Order: sequence, then structure tokens, then C-alpha cells
Amino acid sequence: MADYFSLSAEEKREALGVASTQSGRPIHLLEKDVWVVWALKQLYQSPFAEHLTFKGGTSLSKAYNAIQRFSEDIDVTYDIRVIAGDLVSQTADGLPATRSQQKKWTDDIRERLRQWVATQMLPLIQQKLAETDRAVSARAEGETILIEYPLLAEGTGYIGPRIKIEFGARSTGEPFEMLPIKADAATYLEGVTFPECTARVMRAERTFWEKATAIHVFCYQSKLNGELYARHWYDVAQLDKAGIVTKALAERDIAKAVAAHKAVFFRENDIKGTEIDYAAAVTGALQLVPDGEARDLLATDYRKMLDDGLLPTGAESFEEIMASCGEIQERANAVPAPNLESTSKDKK
Repeated sequence: MADYFSLSAEEKREALGVASTQSGRPIHLLEKDVWVVWALKQLYQSPFAEHLTFKGGTSLSKAYNAIQRFSEDIDVTYDIRVIAGDLVSQTADGLPATRSQQKKWTDDIRERLRQWVATQMLPLIQQKLAETDRAVSARAEGETILIEYPLLAEGTGYIGPRIKIEFGARSTGEPFEMLPIKADAATYLEGVTFPECTARVMRAERTFWEKATAIHVFCYQSKLNGELYARHWYDVAQLDKAGIVTKALAERDIAKAVAAHKAVFFRENDIKGTEIDYAAAVTGALQLVPDGEARDLLATDYRKMLDDGLLPTGAESFEEIMASCGEIQERANAVPAPNLESTSKDKK
């Protein structure tokens, strides 16, 4: 058995070419996936592993196999009770009680996280890179670590040769499960060993509600928050196919927790300047299908994802994804839910 990282560039390209032929996934995405798993391995072999929760779309792909699209970024939550236990202990529910307190918590936590990334996690990643491949580098930008590597093969340019590890620390990361993570190429190359690990992963039901409320905000704001934003709609449709949406709709305690958390830390206004009510979104007023210019923006972003091979061969069209999300919206709003206090209440 040959270790992937011991191979020459030409041997890596040849190996990933075999995996590409069998999987239908472009070489540049298979290569990036290897580095995604490598980075996760470093996180979950670090002294901080028990406090880090892997979440977001990449977790749905790598841990749950619930979505088949390529997901490039790594979203990780550092347990707020660990990095800011002194703040959390100040309130009964572990959330800031006022707007001024929320700002203080956010600023304080971000600074603590920046310091931790720069002095603890980045040096660890850099040391491991020096042992693995000296042509690859890592640097910190605030609460994010960027790992940049030389490309073995070109794509359309939509996906760059870098891994972004985005850290947050304003939640506990619960509920979670311990799940195995493997490189996609490993399935097709028995003679080559790839990085793998077991990660603490946010449960997919919570990830659904995180994505559904993010979509809800987009529908009320009609603006994209960066490229690849159409991934949320694709992910929600695939989560439904996997049976996870049905489970999530039945777990309104998770929905309530997401609404309460976002109402404090992720306050957003709609296109008219009115604060978006997350509680309403999880109790019968969820909107998953945009219209007008917002829908056109989303369609363009979705097409770019298709063009660069981020979605599997035969992936649903944009209109099919919108139809699926519309059906999920109807089911979500029809399910009886507990009354929640409005999350748009102005706390002084």
C-alpha cells in the first residue's frame, strides 16, 4: 500500500485520474477532497478535538453521505462553554439577555477565537503540513485558516486550490454524533492509503434547520451572500430524499433552539428594513422558494455549480430543486409546532 502523500505529483495525478474515471468527479475536486479530509484529521487528532463540532454542507457529504455535491469548506464550532464559559455562566439559558450584551459577547468571543486560531490551531496545522507536503501552506485570516496547495489539474476556476476552515464559537455544537470521515478517492484506489478520521459531527436534523432559516433570510432579503449560495437549496432537497427532513420537522425542539440562537447572534432585516422573525420561520411561516430577481440570481449560481462539476452527473435542474423546496415548505408550515416567543422582540 502506498501513502497518497508519498507519491510524486505525476503519480497523484494518475491515481486521481483513475478515481475520476470511475466516479465521474473531476480530478481537481477529488484532490481538494483529499485535503479536506486531511484537515479534518488534524482537527480531530488535536488536543481540542472534544470541543470541536464539524457542521454544514461538507458534514452532510463527508459524514452522512446525504448529499452528493462537492462541498469545499469546513465549518467548525468551538464549544462556547469552553472558549467563553465565563460569559455563558452569566445567564440561565446560556445566551446574552440584551442587544448590548450580545455585541459584547460577539466581540469578545471573536477576539478569543482569533487568538486561539493564531496561537494554537494554526501552528499545529503548519507543523503537520511540514511533515506532509512542504509545497502546501497555511495562514490565518481572523477566525479562518486557509490551506493553499499546488493544483494537479485545472477546473473551470470556480473552485480554487485552497481549503477554508471557518471556526465559530457562539454555540455548543449540539446535538452531535461521532462519525467516520474518508476521502472520496479511497473507494476507487485500494492500493493507495488516504487520510481518514472519526469526527464529532452536528446532527443532520439541526443542519437542516440551520440551512432552512438561512434560505428563509435570503428569500426576505433577495441577495446572495457569496458564491455557491445555491448549495443550500440543493442540500435541503437532498436531505429530504434521505429522510432527514421528515425527522427534522418532527424535532421542533431543535428548530426552537436554532431560532433562539439566530435571533440573538444572527439578527437580519428584510428588504424593507424590518427585522426577520426566526420564530415565525419555524412555526408555520417558513419560506424556501424565492421569486423575481432573487430567483434569477440563484439560478445563475446554481448553473455555475453544475458547470464546474460540483454536482453529480444527472443532478436535478434548478426548477426541480425549487419544486422540491416548495413541497418541503408546505410540509414544514403544515406541521403543528409549539408557540415560540417572537424572536424579533427588541431587547434593550
